[in-house]
Amino acid sequence: MKKHTFDYSKLLGRIRELSLTQEECAKKIGVSAQSFNYKLNNKRSFNQVEIKKLVELLELDCTEIKDYFFTEKV
Repeated sequence: MKKHTFDYSKLLGRIRELSLTQEECAKKIGVSAQSFNYKLNNKRSFNQVEIKKLVELLELDCTEIKDYFFTEKV
């Protein structure tokens, strides 16, 4: 089974737009900064609860979830 690699550049852009750090985001969703970094670098996956918390934190519309979390790297 092929491992999916996702492009989180749009997610990182939104974090910067709101003047947040990765460390702040990690803390607010209840993971360590290292774990958050692993997720952004496709070494671990975001779970549903983490995605839900990030959608709320980053004030995303539910229709944008695919763009931020499920765009595959080419």
